[in-house]
Amino acid sequence: MDRRTALKNLTASIGYTIVTPTIFSILSSCNEKPKAWTPLFLSEEQRIIITHLVDVIIPKTDLPGALDTNIPQFLDMMYHEVETEDKQKIFKKGAEKFLKKHVHSQNKSAADFKKEEFGVILNSYFNLSDENSKKVLNEQNLKIETLTENESESYYIYKFLLSVRYYTIFGYCTSEEIGENILAYDPIPGVYKGCISLQEATNGRAWSL
Repeated sequence: MDRRTALKNLTASIGYTIVTPTIFSILSSCNEKPKAWTPLFLSEEQRIIITHLVDVIIPKTDLPGALDTNIPQFLDMMYHEVETEDKQKIFKKGAEKFLKKHVHSQNKSAADFKKEEFGVILNSYFNLSDENSKKVLNEQNLKIETLTENESESYYIYKFLLSVRYYTIFGYCTSEEIGENILAYDPIPGVYKGCISLQEATNGRAWSL
């Protein structure tokens, strides 16, 4: 599977989410690419691990990657500007438990880790058998007060990682760079052609969301 086919599948996997004016504004404000940025919602260590995680999820190849489209900044602003207080707390708690289990337990800080190390950790959470995947999804639907201590740790970490993965894909596929230059983009439709295939109309590309 080439990168463009994978991107087409990514757009299908997140569905046709309605992009509100608020989210458009956030996406636009993330177009600049400063060498360094100060998080509004994330802690400094959280900024570091999320930067590595989104780079693992969508690395740069012949196409731009998640870092080229400023996904860490987008995620930070979504949690600062849009997400509810309850979801903010769950995200923070999941990030703290992730750091404690995989970073601080080794007497290190996030800055001591490389992207490849976070890639191994991320793979351990998502490269699962069908049975274990169903178990994780079922656990995500349970009430936190019904979980044991070990289940609670897994619950919060998965909430954190699933959110990072979702916003990486969503932000990437709705970014200006990808939406206009990689996906099929036609803001002003031209002549109606009713007898051609979708494949021909879009050159095999998924429509920009």
